[in-house]
Amino acid sequence: MPDSATKNPAPIGSMRSEPVLERRTLRDYYVIIREHLWLALSISVLVSVSLGYYLARQTPVYASTATLQFQRPEKVVTSEAVSDTSIRTDADINTYLQILGSAKLRARISESFTPVELAVLQKPYLASLQPGVIPPSAGMLINDMSIEAVRNSFLVTVTARARSAESAALIANRFVEKFIDFLIERGSGGNEAAIDSLTRRAAEMKLEYEKAERELQAYKERENLVSLEDTQNIIIDRLKSLNGALTNARIQRLDLEGYRTQVDAFRTDGRNLLEITFIAQYGSIPGLRAQIDELVRREAILGERYLERHPKMIETVNALTSLRGQLEIAMKLAVSDLESRLEKAKENEVSLTGELAGAETEAFRLGKLSVEFKSLENQTAVNRQNYISILDRLNQINTTKNLENIPVRPLDRAAVPNAPISPNLTRILRNCIFLGLVLFFGVPIALNFIDDRVKSSWDIEAFIGANLLGIIPDLGSVKPEERPTLVTKQETTPAVEAFLSAYSAVKLASKLDFPKSLMVTSTIPGEGKTLVSCNIAASFARHGKSTVLVDCDLRRPMIHRHFGVENDHGLIPWAEGGYFIADDPLTDQNLGILKIAPNLHLIRAGGRSKTPTHIFENPAFGDLIESLKRRFDLVVVDTPPIGAVTDGLLIAERTDESVYVCRFNKAQRKHIRIYIKSLQESKNDLLGIVLNGMNPRRIEHYSDYRYYRSYKKYYGAQS
Repeated sequence: MPDSATKNPAPIGSMRSEPVLERRTLRDYYVIIREHLWLALSISVLVSVSLGYYLARQTPVYASTATLQFQRPEKVVTSEAVSDTSIRTDADINTYLQILGSAKLRARISESFTPVELAVLQKPYLASLQPGVIPPSAGMLINDMSIEAVRNSFLVTVTARARSAESAALIANRFVEKFIDFLIERGSGGNEAAIDSLTRRAAEMKLEYEKAERELQAYKERENLVSLEDTQNIIIDRLKSLNGALTNARIQRLDLEGYRTQVDAFRTDGRNLLEITFIAQYGSIPGLRAQIDELVRREAILGERYLERHPKMIETVNALTSLRGQLEIAMKLAVSDLESRLEKAKENEVSLTGELAGAETEAFRLGKLSVEFKSLENQTAVNRQNYISILDRLNQINTTKNLENIPVRPLDRAAVPNAPISPNLTRILRNCIFLGLVLFFGVPIALNFIDDRVKSSWDIEAFIGANLLGIIPDLGSVKPEERPTLVTKQETTPAVEAFLSAYSAVKLASKLDFPKSLMVTSTIPGEGKTLVSCNIAASFARHGKSTVLVDCDLRRPMIHRHFGVENDHGLIPWAEGGYFIADDPLTDQNLGILKIAPNLHLIRAGGRSKTPTHIFENPAFGDLIESLKRRFDLVVVDTPPIGAVTDGLLIAERTDESVYVCRFNKAQRKHIRIYIKSLQESKNDLLGIVLNGMNPRRIEHYSDYRYYRSYKKYYGAQS
């Protein structure tokens, strides 16, 4: 791999013992996330949606804030007889803050709520109360308050939180009002005469306004008006509708009168009424005319062939007479229907004309009423505005009088909030999306760090510290019995190319010349070491090296099955025969070396053994390996997994080099490091690791092995 973590793997002879720092590229993390895509997506969606649903279902809480401004002193008071109530120190502000939060003020506020206001405060709690449970009192409802002084200013904020927007604004404003009332009680003064005069004037204006309002209402009832403007609009719309309907009625009458005039003229001139469009298209007349025309043509044809008294001629003449009679009756019905329609059209026109005249009369009447109605309406509006102005002036004087000797003024009233502060759907959505993304990316990465199994070339080169000799793709599409003989059959497939690539890497990584011995092992069973042994041996044989494949997995021998031979000769019979070393191993009957392909021979296990270590510990086994090296260029030894039994470590002492096989997502990295270190202590030269069983799509994410897709595109048709 080209990333920084794998460019310079540690030498095999000096396995690192210090902790390994994972330095992966974005490509590695992309592969990790893709491997756990559906699990990560399911967890992130489930957790974020569940959290969002839980938070969104919480009881809404609204907050409303009112602001108070303390008066800054603008003059120096020198007379001792004058009471100076202005704010001069932080202690003064803190004193008022304590008053705002005092139990005495809260008690006043609780008592000030009217039954209607208390119902507004308690309404959000009623739905969640059990039957028979008393709603919370006003004192409990105003406990969620915060009173804070704004830093470096003379401002104080009073924030109330409640389950409804109206309640929050009501509580905050009531706190300010009762606090001002409390301060007013400590001072007095003002223009009482002006207040009394304005109070009397306000009472008089109220009576005038109410009188004008009653007169306007009585006028509406007398003239049957809901609203003059609305009534006029209704009449105008009706006039437009009647005008349109009357125009259509006149057009229809004129059309019918035209047809009637044509009928009279045609009758006077003796012309055929069927020339009139209305008559010709009426009812069954078009069908009768078509039938008559057809019989006329038929009569003409029959007249050329038969005499007048012929039955067919008589039948045709009778049919024509009958149809013409029906046509005369239909024409009379058409004329009668024309007369009827004309009368109805005239009646409809007269009716619409009358309705239009009535609507116009009503429109004129409303026009005359509008002058008096608007006069009454304007008078009512003027009286109302005067009354409101007097009330505003009275409130201003009262406020001025009451605030003359208090050091605080209301700055901003608490407004009804538009949305709750909790749950905040925007914040919940943002947090849930953030949590979902964290889980989506974090779960795969966390699982990858928890899962210590080999999953990529990075695990081999950077973590284990060994060379990656090759990646063998997953051979799920190949029959199990054909997999060990892929290279032997001389086929051209991507899998064969993967084994040939591993062969090239083994050859380049080796520091020894031929002849030599090569051991193939793995950590646990099922990692494909026998598959790699057979195909690596076949690869060397395919390239002209005389190769012998030795099945040293005496506990579970399998190679003879892959090549379809009996397991009746091999290492066990050789050992039982006294460990005899022949000058030419091919002549040893106990070994029974078989030629299974050009340049490729096989030494079988020769049976099964539960305790084969005595064979591998015997010096004669090492002599046998040396004897085979004198006869063959390469000795490939298939061993049992060294994580399961110790046979592989004993064999490693008798062989020159070794290839370690790891299956994707099977063996753990820490175990592989331990067993590789044990191999190195046996003085065996570990060439590297072959990663087996990786998904081809995963291989494509490692640039060094993108040949797999390219190979399939280029050679796919041939293979």
